[in-house]
Amino acid sequence: MESNKVAIAALLFIVLIVGINFAMYAIARGATKGGDSRWMGALRDSLSKPLEGTSNKSMSELRKQIEELESKKKTE
Repeated sequence: MESNKVAIAALLFIVLIVGINFAMYAIARGATKGGDSRWMGALRDSLSKPLEGTSNKSMSELRKQIEELESKKKTE
């Protein structure tokens, strides 16, 4: 008798989890498929953009210094 109650409880728990997962899938599918989904494109762009590293920052500083030196050279 106890094993029947445990089996029924486990079965209800599994059905509940499957139902919740199906509902979440339907919500996510409807949100991305319908209408204007600019947030999906923004997420894709942010993930595809390379991360700003220290080497890139140092190169940016070097470019600025070169531009300053070139502008000083032109004014002289």
